[in-house]
Amino acid sequence: MPNKATAREWLEKAYHNLSSARILYDADHYTDTIGFELQQAIEKILKSFLACENKQIKKTHNLIEVYELVTDHIRLDESKIRILGIATNYYTHERYPVGRLELPPRKETKEVLDFAQGLFEKACQILDVDQQEIKKSV
Repeated sequence: MPNKATAREWLEKAYHNLSSARILYDADHYTDTIGFELQQAIEKILKSFLACENKQIKKTHNLIEVYELVTDHIRLDESKIRILGIATNYYTHERYPVGRLELPPRKETKEVLDFAQGLFEKACQILDVDQQEIKKSV
């Protein structure tokens, strides 16, 4: 039996990260911080499909690994899977100092932001979750 309430909770948390990323992007904030928020949003969006099925949610931040667990629900083309790889790097490379001196390019961050927004909308549609209700709950 689908667990829409739990899926909705995951999507609500994803929306918090997504809207934070949007605010930071619009404020021309640091792209590493925006990227981290985007990675978290995408991870939670993908994991909402697992939550809906009451499946174990793997403790990983690798978005491609999580995506491979939910392909019964959503299919992405190669260009979108490439974005999952970029966003995964935002988590692993931007979270802690690792000798990388350059911030992610703003244009790339915008591409990931647009992808995350579309993924959120698609997940709400597939899981039959009212995104307007999520937006009101903030």
